Amino acid sequence: MQGRAGSREEGDAGSASGQIDAKIRELSDWRGEILTQIRALIRQAEPEVVEEVKWRGVPVWSLAGIICTGETYRQTVKMTFARGAALDDPARLFNASLEGNTRRAIDIHEGETLDEAALMALIRAAVALNRSKHQ
Repeated sequence: MQGRAGSREEGDAGSASGQIDAKIRELSDWRGEILTQIRALIRQAEPEVVEEVKWRGVPVWSLAGIICTGETYRQTVKMTFARGAALDDPARLFNASLEGNTRRAIDIHEGETLDEAALMALIRAAVALNRSKHQ
């Protein structure tokens, strides 16, 4: 099930946005805070983003294709960009999955701060790349 960010469905437990809200509440620690921050930055960078939940509850943000996922692990929040290998990363945010031909990821650990401007630029670049494949 999917729902647009900011749609009438937001907050509805059955919608994707509602499922992401529930996941954040369940985490109730630094991982939930980081996931909340990531979600807000994605929405700010691209207001038309579509929120989805796939692969056993993983938040996914899409627009003209998958932008990134927000996976949570015990010691890491991982943002995996579906086509990250094709993106310029001048701020060198990508620090995981660097060996792949397609994906790139950003592992965020407790206590780390996000370079919000660089992350929003990366999100916008991912959307532009997704849109370019549809033209």
